[in-house]
Amino acid sequence: MSAPPTIGVTLGDPAGIGPEVLAKSLAGVDGKAMRLVLYGAGWALERGARCAGVEVSYRRHRHIREVDWAAPGWPLIDLRLDEPPGFAMGQVCGRCGDLAVKSVEAAARDAMAGETAAMMTCPINKEAVHAAGYVDDIGHQEILARLAGVTWTATMLMTPGLKVVHLSTHKPLIEAARYVTRANVFDKLQLTHATLSQWGMASPRIAVAALNPHGGEGGLLGREEIDEIAPAVADAAAAGIRACGPIPADSIFNRTIAGEFDVVLALYHDQGHIAVKVHDFHRSVTATLGIPFVRTSVDHGTAFDIAGQGIADPSGALAALNAAATLAAGKLT
Repeated sequence: MSAPPTIGVTLGDPAGIGPEVLAKSLAGVDGKAMRLVLYGAGWALERGARCAGVEVSYRRHRHIREVDWAAPGWPLIDLRLDEPPGFAMGQVCGRCGDLAVKSVEAAARDAMAGETAAMMTCPINKEAVHAAGYVDDIGHQEILARLAGVTWTATMLMTPGLKVVHLSTHKPLIEAARYVTRANVFDKLQLTHATLSQWGMASPRIAVAALNPHGGEGGLLGREEIDEIAPAVADAAAAGIRACGPIPADSIFNRTIAGEFDVVLALYHDQGHIAVKVHDFHRSVTATLGIPFVRTSVDHGTAFDIAGQGIADPSGALAALNAAATLAAGKLT
């Protein structure tokens, strides 16, 4: 009987809720569906377990090839970075940001080397990452694109009944609107079609959101639908991609939840994120398209306002772990 897929899991920023929600979710992991290897620091995992009020047994390793899967406890690739002096939960700390990024880098390298089938990431803090000196790494997607040497990536949010890919994410709104071009929309439709097909969804039905209210009202409220989005959808259809649109944003998500489409291409960050999180916040997860391995993530931040209080909800972490195993097996539905 073959071993289940190995999922590399990063602990996220130690000052946030990542280690806590991971510690809480470990008890719900199905060992027949996946096996986990953790990336981070032992002290961060221990703090997370204390916050969660659970016992987490682990054993330290420097490299994944050292792991004895039959041994008790969770294997941890320990980066051996000490707890910062004066460490405090819920506070921006450059050394915590550095640990978080290095954990992602280590897990991604093992994924690209084929040592793991997928990776799942707990949240990092953008201010802490910048304080650590990573000025170009706005978030996980940018870090992973840098490591993989790729240009075209996309964020897909998934929650039961709704999947949303984003044309752009970490852009100011005015720049996001300028990013809505025929070429960019077509490229993201190609990426969405190819990746979802690879993950097991044959010929996905992709609905493209409009940018302007009421789909632009024939140009009265903006011409992006006429000049950029509709031509890109036509280009995609000519390439054999099942795309339609533009569809006004106030109806497209409801129609998708009802089963008319498999996935929505949203045109900017909040257009897609708000829809997913209102539909089912606690079970929503993120997947990254365009990198040469599977990566999922919790769909929430470090939540510094509640970090250390033991009240963080772990359902998103467990959902992200299950999603990683599903995508690694090519069983997306």
